[in-house]
Order: sequence, then structure tokens, then C-alpha cells
Amino acid sequence: MLERKIKNLLSKAVKKLQKKEGVCFKLGEIEVEAPKEKEHGDYSSNFALTTAKFFNKNPVQLAQEIKRELEALDKKFGFFKEIKIAGPGFINLFISEKILRKSLKEILFKKEKPWKFKKKKKKVLVEFISANPTGPLHIGNGRGAFFGDCLAKILERAGYKVQREYFINDAKHNSQIRELGKTALGISQSYLNEYLKKKIEKLKDKLKNLKEEEAGFLLANEIQKDIQCFIKEKLKIKFDKFVSEQKLFDQGKVDQIFNQLQKKNLVYEREGAKWLKLSQFGLPKDEVLIRKDGSPTYFLSDIAYHKNKIERGFKKIINIWGADHQGHVERMKTAMKILGFKGEFEILISQIVTLKGGEKLSKRKGRVIFLEDLIEEIGLDACRFFYLTRSLYTPLDFDIELAKEKSQRNPLFYIQYAHARICSVLKKAKKYKIRKINWELLSHPKEIELIKKIIQLPDMIQRCLKDYELQRIPNYAREIATAFHQFYEECKIIGENKDLTQARLALVLATKIVLKEVLNLMGISAPEKM
Repeated sequence: MLERKIKNLLSKAVKKLQKKEGVCFKLGEIEVEAPKEKEHGDYSSNFALTTAKFFNKNPVQLAQEIKRELEALDKKFGFFKEIKIAGPGFINLFISEKILRKSLKEILFKKEKPWKFKKKKKKVLVEFISANPTGPLHIGNGRGAFFGDCLAKILERAGYKVQREYFINDAKHNSQIRELGKTALGISQSYLNEYLKKKIEKLKDKLKNLKEEEAGFLLANEIQKDIQCFIKEKLKIKFDKFVSEQKLFDQGKVDQIFNQLQKKNLVYEREGAKWLKLSQFGLPKDEVLIRKDGSPTYFLSDIAYHKNKIERGFKKIINIWGADHQGHVERMKTAMKILGFKGEFEILISQIVTLKGGEKLSKRKGRVIFLEDLIEEIGLDACRFFYLTRSLYTPLDFDIELAKEKSQRNPLFYIQYAHARICSVLKKAKKYKIRKINWELLSHPKEIELIKKIIQLPDMIQRCLKDYELQRIPNYAREIATAFHQFYEECKIIGENKDLTQARLALVLATKIVLKEVLNLMGISAPEKM
């Protein structure tokens, strides 16, 4: 990974400077980024701006001194073509063509690709979707679905052993299961729609003489079967485990965790309810575990579920929840501390989804728009891509008309067309064997730009691992497509010069390998024809 190598070189340069100046402070990780503007370098660091005070120098002066140390170190490696100091003290780094070509060769000929990290011992659990089993998945559920699957793929590329998990809120005492039971028995119409009407009709003989919670549980199980089939067949997401909340009760796990909390003297009674002393851990208020009618809250079963996750040996646990679960975040994090979890625990909250141009869909089955209808309208590839184009933490306005458009305005079409165009070029060039390549021939500005772009994949994965801003992936795919289309327009790939043709075909093949990998990360197809 170029970014990691640059950070290491910068770190060595700064440590040498620290030693010379007699300046002692903990260095930490040096921040490096790939700027959007080409004139700011292939990579840039603001290190001098953030640490000048420790050296008692102005940032520009410090940046110049770091530059000199870097240049001295780099005589051995030939890593940089140029190092420039810009603005108030930014260190802008331009990678040498020698290193660019070496990175390109690694994509083509190295058995282990640069974006495949070493295997890690840490087991990771990603819990996502976990929608209430009261009806089909809607467009809001789609956001967590595709984000969770993509994040799991990124973690797998990073070498983690990942498990995808779905928690089914099907406990019989739950308010939504009881309300579902009332709907099934004709007492209420809270959840009633055409889908449920058909389900209830099929189950009418089994629903006879059942209590509300039993009727709700039966109907929820039938709905959940459809949800699981839809996830596997239509969303193409393979979950490793579906965990039933009711089973946690049946296995006594909820009672066990309640007893453990009582033994820790963390439970007290007030107004007939049992409360957990969360205020003891800095939260503004305590929370109910068992209501005054004796029914356990969702919070209690969720604690039992997370205790189960810990017992199964997961050292990194990620939950992806909908916006309506925002208030549950801090109390769940506190519960994990109470459980003594020493690993990484993260809760990611997805924001709301609205449809731009979705009037037809909204009229079809009322206010709630099912995810299946959206997929039928624009296709799975477009669903996956457009859901991933915005940060999970910001609202998403899904443009249906753009997603259906077969033109360069549609970023997915533009990207997939780049892949199809690559396949077409390689098919025409079957007689050429990409073996002895004169890499020095790749010197055209558009060739260099394309090389710079495709070798960024490992760094992009690393940044996604750090902050989970997965919108980088579709953006990166578009950047590759743009760089390829420009290269294609300006550089004749198959020409009279056989050596140049072979070199350019090698670049085309490397681009195909990287672009297909990026599409795979998103779960999107890489068409060979369009």
C-alpha cells in the first residue's frame, strides 16, 4: 500500500528531525490523503501544520526541513518524483513513475493482490437489517442491507473472519407481535395491507382459537420466511445466522442475564418495574428492564443477545441500525461495558431514505414502499450502487429516473460501460500475449493518470476500514471509469507499434482486474457486453 509506505517514510524523516532538534513528543500516526486537485500532489500531509508548535517553528519552515529529510531518505528508494511545499505548510508528494509501474506490475503478476491483506485472528460480527417481522422489507431497510453487506466484504478483504447476522424481533410479548396478532385475528388493522391479507387468508385455519401473541408469532414466522427468501434470492445477501429473540427467552438466556445484573446490584424496583442503574455509569437516566406488568423490555433481550455475541468469541462487533434506534445507542454501549466486553463495539446509524421520482411506486401499495418494488423498477445493481453513493449518516434522496437512465449521466451505467469496453478491447487483442512488457513506454499523461488511479485500491480499502465512509467505493469506481475512458479516447491501444500495444494492453488488463474487484465489493455485476 503506497499510503502506508509514505507514512513510514514521513515518520522516519520526522524522527530524524526530532533527534537533530532534541524535540521529544509522541509522534502518533501521520495523516496522509490523496488530494482531489492534481497540482496538490498524488498524496499530501498537513503534519507540519499540526506539529510546528512542538518544534517552535512556523509550519512552512518545518515542512521545508521535513522535505529535506525525506529527499535524503528517498535517494535509496526513488519513491518520489517531486516534493513540494504549498500554502501554509502542506507537504505535497508526487510519486515517481518507477514506483507507479512497479505497483502496476504487482496488480498483474503478484499472486497475492495488493488489496488482499494478511489474515487476522479477530472474529468480526456484523449485524444488519434486523427488521421487525411485520411485513416485507421497505426502502429504509435497503440502506442497512447493502451497506452491511458491503462493509462485510471490505472487512473480509482486510483479512477478518466475518459473520453476517440478522436479529429477529419475534418475542411473543413484544408490542409489535401482539399488534400483528390482533391484525391476524381481525381485531385491528394496524399492519394490514394486501400482502398481509393474503398471508392471513392462507393461515386462517391455523389462526383459529389462538391468543393474540400466538397468532402474531405464527404470522411473524411466515413473514420472516419470506424476508429470508427475499434477502437470499433478490438481494443476493447471504447471512450466516438468523437469531430469534423468542429463542433467547426459550433457552433461558434473558432470565440468566437479568439474574446476573441483579447479582451485580445493578437492578432496583420502582413503581412496580425493574430498572437498570445506567445513571451509575454516566447516562442521564436509568432504563426499565421489566415493566410493571411483568413483561421484559426489548432492552433486556438485547443485552442477552449481546452477551451471546460475546460468548461466541467475537472481538469486534458492529451493529447497523435504523434512524429510529438512535436513542438506544448509548445505553447499549453502556450495557456492553457492564458485560465486561474488552473488544471493539460500534453502532452505525443509517439515516432516512426518500425517493425522487418515486410517485408511481408510492401509489402502488400505499405510503410504505417495499424494497422489492424498487428492485423491480430499477434492478439490483442500481439499487446497490445508488444506496452506497451517500454516507450512511446523511439522508439519501434516491433518484429513480437517473438510476434507470442508460447514458453517461447515470454513474453506474458509465462505470459498467467502462468494464464492457475493456472486455471488448481485450477480446479484439486475443493474439497478443502480455508477457515481456516494456513498462517505460507507458508515459502518456492519460496512461499515468490511469495507473495512479487503479493502484489506489488498497489505500481506499484501508480508509473505509478506518471510518466506514463506504461512499468512497462508488466514487472510486467512477474515477477509474473516467480515467479509463479518457485514456481510451486519447491513446490508441492496438496500433502498429507492437511493444506499445502490449504495454497498453497490460494497463487495460490491470484496469479490468481492479474495476471488477471494486464492483465485487459493492456486490454489483461487471458486464462484458452492453
